Parts: sequence; C-alpha cells; structure tokens
Amino acid sequence: MTTSYSLTELDREARMGAAGSESSAREIRQISLADFATRREQIADELWAAATDIGFFQLVDHGIDVAQVDRAFALAREFFALPEEVKARYPLKKGLNSGWESKSQVRPSTGTPDQKESWQLTRPHMAGLWPSEEEVAGFRQTILDFEARCWRLAMDVLSCFASRLGFDRDFFARAHDPSSPSYQSTLRLIHYFPFPPELVGAPGIWRAGAHTDFDCLTLLFQRAGQGGLQVLPGAEAHGQEWTPVEPSDEAITCNIGDMLMRWSDDLLPSNFHRVKVPGDGDHLGARYSIAFFAQADKDALIESPRGTYEPISAGEYLLQRIQANFAR
Repeated sequence: MTTSYSLTELDREARMGAAGSESSAREIRQISLADFATRREQIADELWAAATDIGFFQLVDHGIDVAQVDRAFALAREFFALPEEVKARYPLKKGLNSGWESKSQVRPSTGTPDQKESWQLTRPHMAGLWPSEEEVAGFRQTILDFEARCWRLAMDVLSCFASRLGFDRDFFARAHDPSSPSYQSTLRLIHYFPFPPELVGAPGIWRAGAHTDFDCLTLLFQRAGQGGLQVLPGAEAHGQEWTPVEPSDEAITCNIGDMLMRWSDDLLPSNFHRVKVPGDGDHLGARYSIAFFAQADKDALIESPRGTYEPISAGEYLLQRIQANFAR
C-alpha cells in the first residue's frame, strides 16, 4: 500500500513552465578529483562550496576514461537506431526505472511529453530488458561495467558530503548498495530527437521541461557541440534567469538531487534544470546524453537530522516522484 506524503518538490516544479531568460553571468565550477585520496579535504571543500552555491558543478580528472565514455555513447546510438518495434520488446517497467520508453515523461512544469526516448538500467529489475548480442553486440557487459564505474565515482563524491553533514564517510555507500535487491540507482541512456527546422522558435516545446532530479546525486555525460542544458540557481528562481551549461566530452556535469536536499535539511540545494529546444543557429540534429542517478535503496530512510522534513523511505519517495512524471 502506498502512503501519500506531502512532497513540496512537486508544488515547486508545477510552477516552472515559463520560458524565462538566459544569462551566462554564473560560473559552473570545474573541480579536479586528481589524487583524490590525498586531496580529499580540499576536494570536499570545493565540492561543498559549489554545491551550496549553484547546486551544479563539473568533475574533471575523475578517473572514467574518455574511451569508456565514447564506447557507452556508441552503444547507446546503436540501440536507439534499432527499429521501434525492436526497442518495444524491452518496455519500461513503470515505477522501476527499467527499460525503454519514448515521449512518456511528462513534467509537471510543462504538462507535455519530453521530446526524447530513453533506456534505463536499474540492476534488480532487468530481466527481459537487455537487447540481444545480434541487436547490439557487447551492450550488456559494457553498460553494466559503465554503471559500476559511475556508482564508484558517485560514492566518492557523496562521501565528501557525508563528512560535511556529520555522517561517516560510507553512510551513502551503504544506502546505495548495488548488491541489495532494494537497489534503485539508475543509469539512463537518452536520445533527444532531431529537431524540425520549422519548429525553431515555436513556444511551448521542450526537449526536457524544467525539473529537479529525484535522487541524491546525478552524474551527466554530454557530447561537445550538443548543448541545451540550462540550470536555474536558487537565487535566480523568482525571475527565472537560466544559466547555460557548456557540454564537454571530458567533464561530467553533476547536480544535487531532492533526496540529498532532504537529507541535508536544505543545506545542499536541488536546483531546477531543463534542456531547451534549439534556437536559430543551434545544432538541430540528435542530442545524446547518459545520466547516472544515485538513488538511495528502497529500504533506506531519508531522515533529515534537524527534522525539516518528515521521514520517508527512499522507495516510497521515488515511487511518488516517478508517478508524477511518467504518463500512465
């Protein structure tokens, strides 16, 4: 039985459908993770400063080789190039973030489907959802390995936040246990469709409408030249002044999600972001990205130390957010 909770995140998101304006005045900071073990305290200070300011930052020297990222993107393109009737053999398991969907994510901010398709990996729920070797050779093992690398990196970053919040370093690693049947962190391969030239400048269309992420931490891999991501820092939320995030093949763009904002008593903000449609002179072709969402295990209790929010299990929390964002 699902218990209904008051999720203020949904109220916030429903009010974020306006076009707003764009400003490059804010910097998306780049943080080097080189020599992580010996520079942990310095890195933790830099992560905390960036996260508490804008909620977004980029990681460089992060240890995931560019060739591994390129291989994951190549396999994603191969999968999305399959005929629709083939992809439909691996349909989204609703409420479980697993499988393929197309134009089914409807943001409360816009009420219209995002102009994209995605394939999602959540380890405990993948039975029957892997394309065959004949369809995409090497897909399963490569994507599983890539997800594991993302998990390790996310746990390193979260360990820095744990220390600043008064938790032990492994607090979030225990709450995101890949061996647990309640594991619900997700790797999402995303394909934004090529944009019709005749719709450039048309109002009310978004590749991804304004939203916050449901998780603790998001790692986003983008391709140079395929822009469109914008973030709305909290200080600019009232006037909706959006900051563009420049895509890079080397840097991983990260943001704080709603789970961690709750866990931190709002010290770490989960800020709005969106993917705009191309404008005049922008790239109109397909846009690809890969996102890893570090989402606490279903049985983990999200309980803010100061009691800002009522306790809720991560499973209940994620289910309600998914139900509010995916068409039935």
